[in-house]
Amino acid sequence: MMDKNQMQDFIARRTAKELKDGDLVNLGIGLPTKVSNFVADDIQVLFQSENGFVGLGPAPDENNIDPYIVNAGGLPSSIIPGGAFFDSSMSFGIIRGGHLDATVLGALQVDAKGNIANYMIPGKMVPGMGGAMDLVSGAKKVIVAMEHTAKGNHKILEECTLPLTAVGAVDLIITEMGVLEVTPEGLLLTEINPDYTVEEVQAATGAKLLIAEDLKEMV
Repeated sequence: MMDKNQMQDFIARRTAKELKDGDLVNLGIGLPTKVSNFVADDIQVLFQSENGFVGLGPAPDENNIDPYIVNAGGLPSSIIPGGAFFDSSMSFGIIRGGHLDATVLGALQVDAKGNIANYMIPGKMVPGMGGAMDLVSGAKKVIVAMEHTAKGNHKILEECTLPLTAVGAVDLIITEMGVLEVTPEGLLLTEINPDYTVEEVQAATGAKLLIAEDLKEMV
């Protein structure tokens, strides 16, 4: 069994395979920030950080931290040669203007219709919406990268029960158990982690899964 860090790296590594040469991509806070560490060497992907720069690089080691360069989650980051810094109006102009090829973010819940809830649990303190509503509405492709369950509870449901961030916005869900595509007919399991059976993935999912005829192994 993978520990939490191994699980997050596994999800981030598979998510990075969805990115194409020349893409401009926004990474949400938490697990999605790890995606930049796994982009193939033979392609160039530009990462945009909503706090104001394009050219987000891999997380620096402890000897190369610049306290003035942090990602949207406030964690140390790096910037690649040719990167650029700018203010929030420019940053959200990029997001709201439809210039992002993809956004990768986490979620509290996702459902079979592609609805996403990722900013609050009623009755609990929340930091606010952040840029999530803009990102899922403005990006050409929305990828949810998250752990499949939360303390054994379903996060992938037939219908979200938490307040929605956006309706019908999600295109793809990537977890440690598999890759699920949101289709008009429901959630299609296209890849599965060979450490799990289809029955185990279904049991961990609160929505009926469709199984691809050419179901592949996650690598």
